[in-house]
Amino acid sequence: MSSRCIALIPAYNEAARVGEVVAVARRHVDNVVVVDDGSTDETVAAAERGGATVLRHPQNRGKGAAIATALDYFERSDAELAVLLDADGQHDPSEIDKFVNAADTERADVVVGTRMGDVRRMPRVRLWTNQFTSWVTSKLAGQRIPDSQCGFRLLRRTVLKDLRPSTARFETETEMLIQAGRAGHKIVSVPIRTIYEAGRSSRIHPWQDAVRFFKLVGKYW
Repeated sequence: MSSRCIALIPAYNEAARVGEVVAVARRHVDNVVVVDDGSTDETVAAAERGGATVLRHPQNRGKGAAIATALDYFERSDAELAVLLDADGQHDPSEIDKFVNAADTERADVVVGTRMGDVRRMPRVRLWTNQFTSWVTSKLAGQRIPDSQCGFRLLRRTVLKDLRPSTARFETETEMLIQAGRAGHKIVSVPIRTIYEAGRSSRIHPWQDAVRFFKLVGKYW
């Protein structure tokens, strides 16, 4: 366990999974914080049963807004490191130690998970999208980021002062990397498991999120 590190978990209608994610994450960090983004199911109760501190949005505002609330909590805490991961079971909380170790051994400020080492189970469209967006994000950030769309990532406290996201949905994760990279913070990647549940639909809306991504690119290009 690292008393220096907290886990931050944005969640929206993930009552079936968030409790287990929280319970496993608690074995690897000092505190787990779930940001409930206006869920209409039992996400809050499940997260609390798992042992999380829960922050609530009265209405759904988007993943980027939930991340902003999580980072505000991180800034007000005394933690040195924060790990962001999803509530839907796509990220394995037992891999948190990989991120902390990489931050220590490589003196990294941002550590991003990469699923590109084993893409056999990754849907083809997602693979091609990730490869393209990661190439663009790497160009904009000035550092190589193999899997920029991966939400499993670690931030050092010193990065917070340079993060000023202007977005509120999935593109926020890309904007964070661009801002951190351009500010000179060292970004490294660690391999993580590729977990896709059969029949599980993504919350990403391909057309709307593509438009948002290209608007973001236009802003920073």
